[in-house]
Amino acid sequence: MALHFGKREPETLKPLNAGMAPQRYGGLNTSADTPVPPPTAAEPPPGTTPDTSASGAMPEGGSKLTVGPNIKLKGVEITDCDTLVVEGLVEATMDSRVIQIAQQGEFKGSAEIDIAEIRGVFDGNLTVRQKLVIYATGKVTGKIRYGKVVIEEGGQLSGDIECTVNAAAKSASKPAVALAA
Repeated sequence: MALHFGKREPETLKPLNAGMAPQRYGGLNTSADTPVPPPTAAEPPPGTTPDTSASGAMPEGGSKLTVGPNIKLKGVEITDCDTLVVEGLVEATMDSRVIQIAQQGEFKGSAEIDIAEIRGVFDGNLTVRQKLVIYATGKVTGKIRYGKVVIEEGGQLSGDIECTVNAAAKSASKPAVALAA
């Protein structure tokens, strides 16, 4: 298995008895010429959708970067990353789909995200296009823009805060004023 900057190549599984002669147990007579079919992955029933990650935001297999505990990542621009998991300290700018900040994690900088799940600390400019979730241990400060917000009891949100859905709805509902010349 090769690991390339958070992306894993898919692994192929071989049957445990591949390349071995079949064993005979308890008088069973199995022929050495009988091929052993490889195990097959269970397919979901027709009409069902594939399972998604715990956040429900992203299907498995997308690009994911995890900054582990006691790791400090400073002065970078993170691009082409579907999910950023922060367990250490990240000082960066990023545009991504999902950010998950663990309880011990901290992000400083600016981020434009579809979905943000904050259990640790975010400090900076945060634009969440869809949904911002701040858990009981989460603390978000700075210039915050969001579509929808969920704050668990104990979660903290402070700074310059604006709901972008309401701003877009207000500007769309205002009639245009034409000036006569």
